[in-house]
Amino acid sequence: MPDRPSDLVQGTLDMLLLKTLALEPMHGYGISVRIEQMSKGVFRLNAGSLFLAIQRLEREGLIEGEWKPTENKRRAKYYALTQKGRKRLDNERREWGRQVAAITRILEAS
Repeated sequence: MPDRPSDLVQGTLDMLLLKTLALEPMHGYGISVRIEQMSKGVFRLNAGSLFLAIQRLEREGLIEGEWKPTENKRRAKYYALTQKGRKRLDNERREWGRQVAAITRILEAS
C-alpha cells in the first residue's frame, strides 16, 4: 500500500504552526507548503483548518500578522512568532517529547 497523507494527531496543528513560524515569518500558503515538505508529504493541511488555527493563534497573541507583498507582487499576510509563542512552543515541545516517550514504552512493552 503506497504512503498517503495522514491526519494530524489531535492538538498538534498549533505546535507545528508555531514551529514552522519559528523558522521564519511566512504567509498561510507558505506554512502549508513548508509543513508538507518537512513531513515529506505525510501531512497536507486543509486550508480551512489552517485558517482557523492561524486565527486562534493570532487571537491568543502567539503569532502576529503583517500585510506584505509576496514574491509575485501580490499582497499576503505574513505571520511571525511572538515571544509568547516561542514560550508556548518550548512548553509544547517538552510535553510532546514526554508523551512520545510514554507511548514508545507502552508499544515496546512485552
